[in-house]
Amino acid sequence: MRLAGNTHLKKLLKAVSWTAIAILGAAALGKIALQRGESLNAIWFVIAAVCSYLVAFRIYSAFIAARVLTLDDTRATPAERHDDGRDFVPTNKWVLFGHHFAAIAGPGPLVGPTLAAQFGYLPGTLWLIVGAVLCGCVQDFIILFASIRRDGKSLGEMAREEVGPRGGLIAQLAVLTIMVILLAVVALVVVNALSSSPWATFTLAMTIPIALLLGLYLRFLRPGRVLEASLIGVALVLFVVVAGQWVSDSPSWSHMFTLTGVSLVFAIIIYGFAASALPVWLLLAPRDYLSAFIKAGAIFSLAAGILLVRPHVLMPPLTRFVDGNGPVFAGKIFPFCFITIACGAISGFHSLISSGTTPKMILRESHARFIGYGAMLLESFVGVMAMVAACAMSPSVYFAINSPAAMVGGTPSEAAATISSWGYPLTAQTMTNLAHAVGEHTLLNRAGGAPSLAVGIAQIFSSTIGGDRLLSIWYHFAIMFEALFILTVLDAGTRVGRFMVQELGGRIWKPFARTGWMPGILLSSAIIVGMWGYFLYQGVIDPLGGINSLWPLFGISNQLLAAVALVLAATILLKMGRKRWIWITLAPMAWIVTITMTASFQKIFDLNPRIGFLANANLLTAQILAGKIPDARLADTRRLIFNQKLDAAVTAVLALMVIALIVEAVVQWYSILRSRRDPILHESPYVATQWPPDFSGVVHGDD
Repeated sequence: MRLAGNTHLKKLLKAVSWTAIAILGAAALGKIALQRGESLNAIWFVIAAVCSYLVAFRIYSAFIAARVLTLDDTRATPAERHDDGRDFVPTNKWVLFGHHFAAIAGPGPLVGPTLAAQFGYLPGTLWLIVGAVLCGCVQDFIILFASIRRDGKSLGEMAREEVGPRGGLIAQLAVLTIMVILLAVVALVVVNALSSSPWATFTLAMTIPIALLLGLYLRFLRPGRVLEASLIGVALVLFVVVAGQWVSDSPSWSHMFTLTGVSLVFAIIIYGFAASALPVWLLLAPRDYLSAFIKAGAIFSLAAGILLVRPHVLMPPLTRFVDGNGPVFAGKIFPFCFITIACGAISGFHSLISSGTTPKMILRESHARFIGYGAMLLESFVGVMAMVAACAMSPSVYFAINSPAAMVGGTPSEAAATISSWGYPLTAQTMTNLAHAVGEHTLLNRAGGAPSLAVGIAQIFSSTIGGDRLLSIWYHFAIMFEALFILTVLDAGTRVGRFMVQELGGRIWKPFARTGWMPGILLSSAIIVGMWGYFLYQGVIDPLGGINSLWPLFGISNQLLAAVALVLAATILLKMGRKRWIWITLAPMAWIVTITMTASFQKIFDLNPRIGFLANANLLTAQILAGKIPDARLADTRRLIFNQKLDAAVTAVLALMVIALIVEAVVQWYSILRSRRDPILHESPYVATQWPPDFSGVVHGDD
C-alpha cells in the first residue's frame, strides 16, 4: 500500500510540475505577444523558449517516438553493420549530439533572426518557437530515423526509392543544387565577418589545428578521454581569442592575417575540400564536437547573462518596416519573415545532415529522438537568443550596422541623418565610438547580420563581466563563435554534398559511388567545393556585398529543401501504415510549400526592383541604356544584372523541381490510399544488435 501510494504521489507531483511549466511558458508567450507601450524585459524570451521546449520534448517527441515511429533498440544501426573507421563510426551519444548540433547550427539561427528583427521582435520570436516545435524538430527526427533504417542513405537516394525513380532523380538534382546555394551563402557570411579583420581571422584559423590535435589525441594518445580532451580544446580556443588581440596589435602579424574577400574565398575552399576528404575522426568530428562546446557554452552563457542583466528589448514588437520597405531587406512579413528566419524554425539543410553523417554514426534508434528532435530545439534557442541580442541594442545602431550604403549612405554623418529621419535618433559619433570600443575600424554597412549580433552579444556579456574595457574581447569572441557555427555547417555540408555527388556519379559508373574509394572521394570533393566556390566568389565580388541577393535565395532554397524532406517523410509514414498520424508531416509541409512558392513568385516576378530579381535587372539595364551609369561602374552594374537573372533562373528551376516532386508523391499517395499500389518500404533487413545494453560507443575510432 505504501509503495502504491508513493508511486501515485510521484505521478501527481510529476503532472503538477509539467502543468506548471506549461502554464509558465504560455504566460511568457502571452507577455511577448501582448506587451505594448512599455519596453519588454528580455527574461520573458528565455522563459517562453525553455518552457515550450521542455513540454515539446517531454510530450510531443515522446509521442512521435513511441506511437508514430516505434523506435527499436534491438536493431543494429548502420554504424554497427558497416563500421569502416572513416564514415561509419559508432560514436558516443553525447559526442554525436555535439557533432550533429554543430553541423546543423549554421548561420541561419544567428543571421536569420538578426535580419528579421527589422520587422520587430514579435513575428520572428513566435515563428522561432512554434515553427521549431511543430515543423523543424519533426522533420529532423523523422528523416534521421528513416536514414538509420536505410543504411544511412541520403535524402535524395531515399526519395528515389520511396517516391519513385523519376521523383527521386528530381529530388536528388534539386537537393544538390540547393546544397550548393546553401554552402555558398554560408561561406559568404564567414567571408563578410572575417574580411580585413586580423583578430577574427587568426582566431578562427587556429581552431583548425586545435581540432586536428583533438582528433589525434582521442584516436591515439588518450582514447576515450572525452572530458579531458574537451577541457584542453576549450582552453586553447579561449587562449587564441585573447591572442588574437596581440596579433591584431602587431604590425607584421596583423598584415599576415588581414585577408581580402577573394583570399578568404580560396582559403575556405581549401578547408572545405580537406574536411570532405579527410577521415571523419581526424577533423570533422573533433572540430564539430569542440564547436558544440563553444556554441552551447556561449548560448547558455548568453541566456544566463540575460537573466542576470535583465536587459530591456529596445526594438518595438512591430516596426514601421512591416510594410515591406525595410532597409535591411525588402518584403512584407508574409512570406519574407519566415524565409529570412530559415534555420531557426525549420531548415531543409538539417535533413541532409540527418541523412548524411549522423545516421552513419548513431548507436541506437532511441538516440534519434534526443539527437534529431533535441538538437533542433537547441538550435531554435540559439535563434531566440540571437533575436534578443539584436533587439536589445538601440534600433538606430541596429539599422546603421545592417543597412547597405545604398540605403543609408556610406559615411557616419549620412547614415546618422537617414536613420534619424526614420524616427530612430543617431549621431555619427555614436557609431565611431562603438567601432573603436569593439576594436574595429567601422561598423557601418556591415550587411549579413553577424557583426550586429556580435555587438549585441558583446554588450550583454560586458554588462556581466568586464564592462566596457572588455567589450572588444567579447565582440571578437562573438565573431569567432558565429564563424564556428558557420564553418561547421560548411565542412559537414561539403561532406554530405560529396556523398550526393558520388551517388549521382554512381548512376553512370558504379565504382564512383563507393564511399571508401579514395579517387572517388577526392574527385567528388573537388566537384562539390568547385560548385559552391563559384557562387561564393560571385557573391564576394558582387558590388552590393552578395548577401542582399543571395540571402533571399538561401532562405527560399532552404525552405524548398524542407518541403522535399517533409514530402519524403509523409510518404514513408504512409507506407508504414501510419496514415492516422500523417498530419504531423502534412501540416508543416503545406505551410512550408505555401511560404516558399509565394516567396519564389515574388522574388522572380514582383515589379518592385528591391524585391523582384528580374525587375531589378530590368531597372539596371534601362539605366545603362539611358547613360545614367558612369563608365567606372558599368562592369559592376553588368555583373549585378547577371547575378539577378541567375538568381531568378535558379529560383524558378528549384520551385518547378519541388512542384514536380510533390505531384509525383501525391500520385503515389492516392494509389496507396485507394489500394491500387502495395506500399513497399525500402528499409534494410532487420539485423539484431550484438552490442550489450550498456555499450556507449566509441570516440572517434576508439575501440
